[in-house]
Amino acid sequence: MSEPHPLLRERASGLLLPVASLPGRHGIGDLGHGARRFVDWLEAAGQRWWQTLPVGPLGGGRSPYSSTSSFAGEELYLELDALHREGWLDAGDLDAPPHLGEGGIDFDGARAFKLPRIERAWRRFREQGGDHREDYQRFAAQAAYWLDDYAALADGEPGYLRFCQFAFERQWRALREYAAARDVRLFGDLPIFVELHSIDVRADPALFRLDRQGRPRVLTGVPPDAFSSTGQLWGHPHYRWTEHRRTKFRWWSDRIRAQLERFDLVRIDHFIAFHHAWEVRYGRQTALEGRYRAQPGRDLLRVVAKELGGPLPLVAEDLGRVTPEVRELAAEFDLPGMRVLQFAFDEDASEHLPHRHPEFAIAYTGTHDNDTSQGWLAAASPEARARALAYTGGAPEDFAWSLMRAAWNSPAVIAIAPVQDVLALGTDARLNVPGTVDGNWTWRLPPNALTSHHAWKLGELTWAADRRR
Repeated sequence: MSEPHPLLRERASGLLLPVASLPGRHGIGDLGHGARRFVDWLEAAGQRWWQTLPVGPLGGGRSPYSSTSSFAGEELYLELDALHREGWLDAGDLDAPPHLGEGGIDFDGARAFKLPRIERAWRRFREQGGDHREDYQRFAAQAAYWLDDYAALADGEPGYLRFCQFAFERQWRALREYAAARDVRLFGDLPIFVELHSIDVRADPALFRLDRQGRPRVLTGVPPDAFSSTGQLWGHPHYRWTEHRRTKFRWWSDRIRAQLERFDLVRIDHFIAFHHAWEVRYGRQTALEGRYRAQPGRDLLRVVAKELGGPLPLVAEDLGRVTPEVRELAAEFDLPGMRVLQFAFDEDASEHLPHRHPEFAIAYTGTHDNDTSQGWLAAASPEARARALAYTGGAPEDFAWSLMRAAWNSPAVIAIAPVQDVLALGTDARLNVPGTVDGNWTWRLPPNALTSHHAWKLGELTWAADRRR
């Protein structure tokens, strides 16, 4: 590769907020009014990037990283108001119980309210001859390489499933165009592994290391780390690379292309598994007893780069046990890595300290797996707390903004902070605790929490750090 993608050469900044965490009146964030208002706020605050989590159908534990499809979109993210504007729902269908617009994400309440209405919209769509619409037929033809398997294997009536994906793509495209018109770009996330019971595995089990009963021979995870003394056992099947090579990594090319059709930039989660991945024998209860095994990421990325053409707009999530070889792999394909400021203060000369950031990197105050910055400070060791406050020069009650200032002033080409840090929220607003199952992924941005004052304050910081778009 010769040089990075143009989007990775523009000094800019943005915020991390899952689609599900957007405010709204139907129990969960969607692609409609709340998303557009957030884009408007980002524009007012001088931000270039909106980073989300994966937007595929939610699987086990409602984690966006355990999706049932690498290609489909989550139907709960459909905006009912848009279905009404299409003529597929009545105005009365939009009236929801008040509690669905309050508090955190209500997955059960959202499903109970939204899914019958989405099905009602599909029936009216079909009654109106929607199956014969030119745009619907064009979508079905272009997406056939994954949509046919999804419609055949996912739970639900095939016509309904196709309709949901058609509506999702229409709403997503409208949101992306709305954001682009305001010079806000979308930053997505690609999980490295897929669920055992996903459509991907069921449609082509030969791509995965399964036994004759369809069980994984080994499971994915990581060894003991800062999040867990017993490691993290994710439980996804590993890839059968001989089959991926035989098919010239077609599934990977399709998968990455599909994400780049939705997003301007895509983060590859757990990028180190393109070089070495932790394997745990099936049946083990923790990730303690495992081993690293080499992976053919270089061959895979060469094929993808050739298939997609030009420099790749990808980011390598190179956190964890990173080796020089992992960094070399990312550098070979001009993929920036990540630096997380919450990791900077527990050791001397940490590479996560802002003054040590390379220019070709993405700086984060924290990620979806970290505590909020205020929460981190409250739980930090006395030594890390003292170093963090001395480094950032801020008061404890204003630490989130002090850490954002350090990230924005970093040499890193892009700086990102979770929305919770703009609001200086504590641990109660944490999104996920790795290695745990219960209580995750439920935080939601309160309505009107992001004010014009927040936008002005972030805009001033962005201007001062020379990240103004």
